[in-house]
Amino acid sequence: MVSAENILGEKKLRITQSRKAVIDSFIANRHALSQPDLEKLLENSCDRVTIYRILDSFLQHGILHKVPDLEGTQKYALCDSCSDHHHHDEHLHFKCTVCGHTECLDEIPMPQINLPEGYQVDEWNMLLQGICGDCEKS
Repeated sequence: MVSAENILGEKKLRITQSRKAVIDSFIANRHALSQPDLEKLLENSCDRVTIYRILDSFLQHGILHKVPDLEGTQKYALCDSCSDHHHHDEHLHFKCTVCGHTECLDEIPMPQINLPEGYQVDEWNMLLQGICGDCEKS
């Protein structure tokens, strides 16, 4: 089972209450979170600056990756196979138009896109929008 201690230990980062709290928030919620989401969840244990620094550090160490969002707020999700300074986040993301949760869909292969000669892709994000399984059941 994934735990904050295991994740921080694998990345050789010091285990602090604030770092643990941020990772535990992602594990518990199982969807992408923004900095404002984390501020609400951790209002009694972490301030805005601490959360910002943790998110930045986790991006650099391959613990989190950025998730596209059309609302203008940057979201983050736990990485499954990212390493320091190299993210393997070329996978589909799904945003529910009812609850607003965004999830990584790692198990669905990305479509093959053949670009014209001379074009080079540096980053690839694909966001699908619709109704998630939980909201569809409600």
